[in-house]
Amino acid sequence: MVVRASAFEGREANLELRSSATSFTVPPELEAHEPIEARGGTRDSVRLLVTRGAEGRAQHASFRQLPYFFSPGDVLVLNVSATVPAALRARTVEGLEYVLHISTGLPGGISIVEPRNYAPRAGETALLPANAVVTYLSPYRDSHRLWLARLDGVGSLSSYLSEHGAPITYRHLRGLWPLEMYQTTYATDPGSAEMPSAGRPFTTELLDRLRAFGVGLARVLLHAGVSSLERDEPPHEEYFEVPPETAALIAKARTQRTRVIAVGTTSVRALESATDEHGDVVAARGWTDLVIAPERSIASVDGMLTGFHEPQSSHLAMLEALVGPAHLARAYDQALAGRYLWHEFGDSHLLLR
Repeated sequence: MVVRASAFEGREANLELRSSATSFTVPPELEAHEPIEARGGTRDSVRLLVTRGAEGRAQHASFRQLPYFFSPGDVLVLNVSATVPAALRARTVEGLEYVLHISTGLPGGISIVEPRNYAPRAGETALLPANAVVTYLSPYRDSHRLWLARLDGVGSLSSYLSEHGAPITYRHLRGLWPLEMYQTTYATDPGSAEMPSAGRPFTTELLDRLRAFGVGLARVLLHAGVSSLERDEPPHEEYFEVPPETAALIAKARTQRTRVIAVGTTSVRALESATDEHGDVVAARGWTDLVIAPERSIASVDGMLTGFHEPQSSHLAMLEALVGPAHLARAYDQALAGRYLWHEFGDSHLLLR
């Protein structure tokens, strides 16, 4: 089924998209500034906080202990989108340089882009590497930071980014890291501007252990654009696919009363975009601008494996929709007290209803 999933269920809540349960401050020392490998560990040696139920019961573990929290017949849903080097150097006709993030390539040769620390005007152009040109067409859905733009002289966008782009980075990171540091071990389909980072700690050995234990591994695809929505910002479209075999695995889990656990907010967004009016996940592909806020229930999963998110972010609003405000607030109290690390190279959190 080809669909265009709309945010109609969550759009009216968009102005109040932030989680009411999680107003907190992340101390600078709890920001992960580099990959775990640079700190002497391996991908699966990050810490894992496991929280269950509204009472906020918590267990502290290593990510490599993840199989102990699953049962045979459970299904783990992985987003197989691979990260692309989506950051480009741009230069105005006056010679001012800034960074341009290519968030999402849309049909018709138009892209959603984010000029960093620069405010263009409609019709303005800038020079990109190899004499390519970006032309800003209009703000995207009245966003304060995202624009619709035309990229001329790039040919194949994926090939152009592979040759001239760099991974998107933010100020909490120290140093420049190669693209492979921003990939999950199971990624197969390039297209995400930012890494679907919840799956980063998985190794092939850990995935093999889960399979051997009887956990079903299901794939979805969602090409993630630039990070979480800002306050009062409308959602942007992202391409997703839920294949028939994934829908079948989830249906089997429902029949057997085993659990479906999504890896990351991107996997949940894909699954919910393919969920019908009966609450069943069906095979689907298309474009989604679905917003999942506390006012909207989540039908497709029983839990989520994710990282630790910024205060008042749309990611936290999704987590609250999954487990409720009491569970989420107690979980983040535990994370702060336990000195877990935040951001894409940080620690992991398994939330179970």
